[in-house]
Amino acid sequence: MPAITADELHRTAKYFMDSGKAASHVEAMRILESFSLSIRVSDSIASSALEQSALFTLVNLASRTLLGGVEVVGAPDSITTSSLYDGRNIRDVVIELGGKHASAHDELSKRPVALIGDATAAPDGAPQWRLTWSGWRGGVVMEGHARLDEQRAIGLAPVLASAVCAAEVFAFLSKTHTLAGRRSAGLSLWNPEMDWRINSDEPELKYLPASLWLIGLGNLGQAYAWAIAALDFPKAEKAKLMLQDTDRIGVSNHSTSLLSYPVDVGKKKTRVVATWLEERGFETTLEERLFGDWSRRTMSEPGVALCGVDNAEARAALDAAGFGLVVEAGLGAGLDSFQSVGIHTFPASRSSGLIWGRQIGQSNPSFRNAPAYASLAEDGMDECGLVQLASRTIAVPFVGLLAGCLAVSEVLRRLHSGPTIEVLSVSALAIADAEVVWSMDAGPYAFGFVHAKEPVEPGAVPS
Repeated sequence: MPAITADELHRTAKYFMDSGKAASHVEAMRILESFSLSIRVSDSIASSALEQSALFTLVNLASRTLLGGVEVVGAPDSITTSSLYDGRNIRDVVIELGGKHASAHDELSKRPVALIGDATAAPDGAPQWRLTWSGWRGGVVMEGHARLDEQRAIGLAPVLASAVCAAEVFAFLSKTHTLAGRRSAGLSLWNPEMDWRINSDEPELKYLPASLWLIGLGNLGQAYAWAIAALDFPKAEKAKLMLQDTDRIGVSNHSTSLLSYPVDVGKKKTRVVATWLEERGFETTLEERLFGDWSRRTMSEPGVALCGVDNAEARAALDAAGFGLVVEAGLGAGLDSFQSVGIHTFPASRSSGLIWGRQIGQSNPSFRNAPAYASLAEDGMDECGLVQLASRTIAVPFVGLLAGCLAVSEVLRRLHSGPTIEVLSVSALAIADAEVVWSMDAGPYAFGFVHAKEPVEPGAVPS
């Protein structure tokens, strides 16, 4: 078997290589191939856009990480009304996103189970998580525990619930948290410090951003796009989006980025993401130059930026580009931090240059001495390839989507005169323990809005 290259490496397999849980790349992939999930849905999914968004998101996330397969039990042969894939057949979307269909009779009994809506629990076996949401909140509870009402929620809530579910399933299968599979987990996007199971006076969603600038279209940037597409935009009036990136999609992007597929390898990320968004009614403009201290926004371009790059030079330049608001997300990279999320907003009490200027030139830690790299050396990989491979970051798509939900919800809160965040830190392993520094100086949102569409009552036919 030929040696793997840094551009081909499955970024979750790297966790098992660096931690020593796998003695080779082949063994790391075999571990991922032993991970699988069964998703059970109820008949109500045929008329619930929220349940459909939860299903599509969970299949997309899980199929990139749980390489043993993601099966869906009970998906109807009907047309979706979820804004993510509006007008498509639900069963076709499941296949497109990497899932497969199964009957309850064919379902593997030892496979962990995710339940959506009133889906019937599986026979006793592995853990069963029920996705639940309400208002601006989403998460999972263990089967048999109290659920949220799941009737009225912003479009991000079921997306968040799916990201939390994928995180809990991975933590259980990889044994990275002893309570995974025995606990509830979730988050309030209105107030991340509050108990997510309690309504904290979150408002109905009335306003959505008229335009946004997305800087970086990798794991985070594609998560932003997915989260934006899940929002309750009216069909005739969706946000105008500036998409900025210089890279092309590589083989490894499939393991981390929600809109990247093997068929897209070699294509510009801007073009792939733009096509996906335009199919959903968004207007896009492309900027295929690096972002840096030379970058300047003109008055006709979006005044709000969502930044998702891991380049310290680009992040240090955010303050000077002329945006009225920047929401920046960063992900941890090492063994102990790859499930961590950090959010910053600007303007702030500290400039972007002060925060990231000192990190310019620093590199990621290398795990070159882990046994898996010795195995690659024995297979003939040279030292340059080993060092390059070892310095790649560990990454999982569900952490990127958690960050995406937090970043997009920051814009939504400001549109609704809610509390504003300057800094937030949270881990997918302990999502209830978000640490927040609240901003006291944020003024009214002055960057344009469109009215959100009226929510459709469950069971009603959308107009």
